[in-house]
Amino acid sequence: MARREVEDLHLRGLTKQFGDTVAVDHLDLVIPAGSFFALLGASGCGKTTTLRMIAGLEDPTDGTIHIGSRDVTSLRAFERPVNTVFQSYALFPHLDIFENVAFGLRRRKIKDVTAAVETMLELVELAPLARRKPSQLSGGQQQRVALARALINEPDVLLLDEPLGALDLKLRRQMQIELKRIQHDVGTTFVHVTHDQEEAMTMADTVAVMNGGRIEQLGHPADIYETPKTVFVANFLGQANLILGTRAGESSHAVAVSANGVTFEIPRTRNAATGDSVIVGVRPEKITVIDDVPGAIVPDHVTRVRGRVTDVSYTGVSTQYLILASWGQELICFEQNIKVGDRCAVGDNVILYWAQEHTFGLDGSQGLHAGMSHGEVRLTELNLDLVREG
Repeated sequence: MARREVEDLHLRGLTKQFGDTVAVDHLDLVIPAGSFFALLGASGCGKTTTLRMIAGLEDPTDGTIHIGSRDVTSLRAFERPVNTVFQSYALFPHLDIFENVAFGLRRRKIKDVTAAVETMLELVELAPLARRKPSQLSGGQQQRVALARALINEPDVLLLDEPLGALDLKLRRQMQIELKRIQHDVGTTFVHVTHDQEEAMTMADTVAVMNGGRIEQLGHPADIYETPKTVFVANFLGQANLILGTRAGESSHAVAVSANGVTFEIPRTRNAATGDSVIVGVRPEKITVIDDVPGAIVPDHVTRVRGRVTDVSYTGVSTQYLILASWGQELICFEQNIKVGDRCAVGDNVILYWAQEHTFGLDGSQGLHAGMSHGEVRLTELNLDLVREG
């Protein structure tokens, strides 16, 4: 199937208020033509409202929506070159798969739909199942039918509203790969709304992390994950160890931060803090854990911290450690299971170390818990209290 030529999607000052509540707050965003774009955020952040305004299902309080040079803000949903795939699929149970996919073409009074439907079923790898009913398909197959039904209308923009939420974990991961392949083949702009960080990072070319109706950070998934600019992004996108400290000096290439008797070096290019209060951050998988014994070998030019193992969780691919640092803060580390049975145990004294280029710096005034739910914060505090009492 040939890739389609589409145009950029422009959101300009897009705002939506419900009474006194501002759901989307003056959103300025350009979604490149033919890209796979993810709006990522927790419930209530404004991502679904943004999607519904693009679809024409909600009217903006202010701002405009353009596809290329065309202003579609005042157009009704069916007048826009936009289609939506919902989590519920919304397939017609009385129609077979062929007719479900053909539905949009028949509504437009297109007489010969066979070639187009067969091409689309080939694209989603369902051609042999064309005469089955939706009830005879798996969840993943139903999802692909919904996708084919939306794409056959050749929209410039396809909106995906939590499309994989109803699938089990294994099937969801398979569909992530399938969606990415299909988007690459057709060239339509995909805008994917999700609260699932892994889903967004797996599929999207660009991720916009939303918070409070605004975009907290925008960029390639790897860039956002490796170098978060705010505490919210560091906590929401994956897991992070965050340590509050004070700026202690700087050089041409690094900022020194003093925290709990340890000096941390943060590369200047990875430091988003401008004041004296700095949060030192490092992702759990960047840390190496070794036994703190005489003769323990630690490489030069790394950041090192001493602590005691408080919990060990084996997950197959990796082992997760919770380690109480010498100053009383619990840190999390992921270690790939390369050697069978080579794991630390609860109560072991250990040394943690990581390359300085993996450290990032954030504004200390944001606090350590932005991006975490109340339950996550409370669970962390309770766990730390139990460890200290033990």
